[in-house]
Amino acid sequence: MPADEVSIGRESANLVSLNHRSVSRRHCLIKRQGDEFTIVDLDSYNGTFVNGIPIKEHTLAHSDQVRVGSIALLFFLREEEDLTAASLVHLDDSKVLTQPTKQMTPEALLHQTEQVWLQPHENERVGRDLAALLKIGSRINLLRHTKELEREILDSIFDVVPADRGAILMSEGQKEFASLYGRNRGAEGKPVHISRTVVDGVLREGVAILSNDIRTSETLRTAESLLAAQITSLMCVPLIVFEKIIGVIYLDTADPFVQFDEGHLQLLAGVAGIAAVSLENARQMEWLEDENERLRSSLAIEHNMVGESAPMREVYHFIQRVAPATSAVLVCGESGTGKELAAHALHANSPRAAKPFVVINCAALAETLLESELFGHEKGAFTGAIARKQGKLEVAHGGTVFLDEIGELAAQMQAKLLRFLQDHKIERLGTTKSIELDVRVIAATNRNLDEAIAKGTFRADLYHRLNVVKVTMPPLRERPEDIPLLASYFVAKYAKECKRNLTGISPEARTLLQSYDWPGNVRELENAIERACILSDTMTLQPNDLGLAVAGVKESETLQELDLSGTLSDVAHRALRLVEGRKIQEALVGNDRNKSKTAEDLGISYKTLLTKMKDYDL
Repeated sequence: MPADEVSIGRESANLVSLNHRSVSRRHCLIKRQGDEFTIVDLDSYNGTFVNGIPIKEHTLAHSDQVRVGSIALLFFLREEEDLTAASLVHLDDSKVLTQPTKQMTPEALLHQTEQVWLQPHENERVGRDLAALLKIGSRINLLRHTKELEREILDSIFDVVPADRGAILMSEGQKEFASLYGRNRGAEGKPVHISRTVVDGVLREGVAILSNDIRTSETLRTAESLLAAQITSLMCVPLIVFEKIIGVIYLDTADPFVQFDEGHLQLLAGVAGIAAVSLENARQMEWLEDENERLRSSLAIEHNMVGESAPMREVYHFIQRVAPATSAVLVCGESGTGKELAAHALHANSPRAAKPFVVINCAALAETLLESELFGHEKGAFTGAIARKQGKLEVAHGGTVFLDEIGELAAQMQAKLLRFLQDHKIERLGTTKSIELDVRVIAATNRNLDEAIAKGTFRADLYHRLNVVKVTMPPLRERPEDIPLLASYFVAKYAKECKRNLTGISPEARTLLQSYDWPGNVRELENAIERACILSDTMTLQPNDLGLAVAGVKESETLQELDLSGTLSDVAHRALRLVEGRKIQEALVGNDRNKSKTAEDLGISYKTLLTKMKDYDL
């Protein structure tokens, strides 16, 4: 990347200009510091996503997927393709074809091939071509990387087709290519010049092209590279997988005594038919290998844990340190803060990740049922026990059990759970035989267990067994900067589930979301966004889509209801804050949260605006 900062957005002034309505004028920025690249969202309407997660600022890793509005981009730190053994491929935009050019569909070519192979005088050539196809078919099954496959395919073609140059272009879209691989017979490393007109025609129409009339083309004079190469004949056929064109194979020659014929074109179509699936499989395999490498090199936090605030970074750091251990963990926090997601992340980042993760809600089952659920039972242990059943602890052997709402556990069950934590053995109901288990226990509660211990409703010894290490999930009101990220994530999630073409959240709706206290935390926010995605009749979520519980948050705070207690100075101060806060909020909304423009409109400095925004929690 040549520049230290690369701006991405809809405006043409951006270094990367993406002309799409889902992209903000200045959407995001990629900064380089040494060998590290950081992407920063510039308060875009629809958010910036890295590997499906909305971000405000994020350090990019090799092969990360960046989504800007509705457009997906790939970020690479290193060149994936080894071109040292291949020629560079240059696409020439000149039109080099004239009327005598022959175009045929692959189906028609294959039909003609069947007819030709039945003619006795073609037996020698047919045998040679068939041998080439068999060689390619047997060899490509032994190769797994695209470069190896492409080299083998072109080498095999050169054995039977009098071509000087060849190339395989794997398509990313009609105008872009994911990879280009070229070979120059007898001149390795010399560039292979290809007509973009030919390639675009094959990709667009799905036809095979054969031309022996290039030298007489009037437009050839504008293509200096092709003129210098003195190309006399060319062929190009599509690579098709499940009726989708994934690329092309291109051949040409500068030998004036060589002309490609329909037999050559039929052979090339046959090679393309054999090679297309293998090339696509190899490409997909390499993508998966890169993705696995990226995931192994980063902390695999559960995707629903969205947030970049300081409290959430502390949670991520806690998970990174504690996940590899086997100790019990106590996860505390208000309802809806994501305690189960934290437990799942602890499991996913531990050596037990491939083993079961079993969830038990201690408040959802009666005491008698809970004991059976935890420890299991033998046949006939009680009425209705018609067969042996493994308990959840036994099912979780080798993995993790998550005990949600541990504060609701009955006293008798507390004693039995304590015993298991001490010796890691259980007895199924109806037997005295002990079963030793290897299970990590993660417990969660939204209750104050210290108060429960003081009241005698929770055992202190069990608390100490569970509370080896402890993390408290922050409520949403303590991390308001994460609200836009969470909202963007949930809009993307539920727009897909509801099959809605939603592009984002309006600035007014974002302001309302951030002004709300969210007593139900992330769960309440998710419910509000899901409801809005269902009810909205516009492409962008508006304040009235969010429901009265959100949209009416500030409406009760009016001058008529102002607290009039205290001195006149106290009342005036409260009234001034109310009016000033409302004015700043309205100005921010009117300027699409452009702080510089807002400060100018309000007649205050930029620094003063930032201070007041922090003071009014805007």
